[in-house]
Amino acid sequence: MPAKSQARQKAAGAALAAKRGEQKVSELKGASKSMYDSMSENELEEMAETSRKDKPEKTHH
Repeated sequence: MPAKSQARQKAAGAALAAKRGEQKVSELKGASKSMYDSMSENELEEMAETSRKDKPEKTHH
């Protein structure tokens, strides 16, 4: 599942770093915290590796 915005991609990257032990879980906030809790390392990798080129900064619901 590719990220739909740069903000979600960055959140996935932070969650992935925590899963890998590169960042403290206690430092995660908001979307990155919920992604850490609900997504596997593979899912986070997919989302974090999405190209940012054509992504909006944020998506609007």
